Amino acid sequence: MTQKQAIQLFEERKVRTVWDDRTEKWYCSIVDVVAVLTDSPDPKRYWSVLKTRIKKEKGNEGTTICSTLKMPAADGKMRMTDVADTEQLFRLIQSIPSPKAEPFKLWLASLGRERLEEMDDPEIGIDRMLEYYHRKGYSENWINQRLKSIEVRKELTDEWERRGVRKGQEFAVLTDIVTQGWSGMTTREYKRYKGLKTESLRDNMTNLELVLNMLAEASTTEISKEKKPCTVAQNRKVAAEGGSVAAAARKTLEARTGKKVVSRLNARRILAGKALEELEAPETEKTEE
Repeated sequence: MTQKQAIQLFEERKVRTVWDDRTEKWYCSIVDVVAVLTDSPDPKRYWSVLKTRIKKEKGNEGTTICSTLKMPAADGKMRMTDVADTEQLFRLIQSIPSPKAEPFKLWLASLGRERLEEMDDPEIGIDRMLEYYHRKGYSENWINQRLKSIEVRKELTDEWERRGVRKGQEFAVLTDIVTQGWSGMTTREYKRYKGLKTESLRDNMTNLELVLNMLAEASTTEISKEKKPCTVAQNRKVAAEGGSVAAAARKTLEARTGKKVVSRLNARRILAGKALEELEAPETEKTEE
């Protein structure tokens, strides 16, 4: 299965999804769907009880209600979770009393159609991303940087694949090395610093943070192309070197401005009422002497 992980939004609630290029289907996290439909304080427990009941009622047929795939968990790690495709979800929804059932069905139906449209015309996907960030209230300047960061990240992951790095855990390890190299924190530490859980770190970066993260990733790509690492250890060394390039730029800027680049500012604080333009500026906190 060629997979593309994505976070989808239904009424501002997050649903983890995976797109399978072979079957041209979306697979959604059932726990996330349950959380959206029921507002249960414990959607995992709700799904566990429901799954047991369905299996008892339908016997062998009940074993086809879902499958399992690795998805990002709240702690940032990839963990196995129950998933279902659109057809399976339509059947499951019948077992979940919810006033949101019909709107959610319409949302599900649109997912597959939109993905196929994006495959035929990639610009549609970019337009939808722009619409999403505009709807959230991000500035034009920030959106442009974010789109560029996606391009830079894609170039890096393509280079990693050429060097034999495997998606998932190995990508995550190298990303941590790059991130820690320039920011001084691993991805998990960085997210905790910003008060994030499952949210995208990059969607909560300021302009300067995005630029330095791009510099670190672009530098890693270029160094890798020159050095052509072929072992895990060599790829780790290249990732550290790429991060150090951006670290030098960060330290120079902080010395000149007296302000920290790595910021506690996140999108949630902004959406709660702070000015969105704050994402474009570093904090006024002084650097350590």
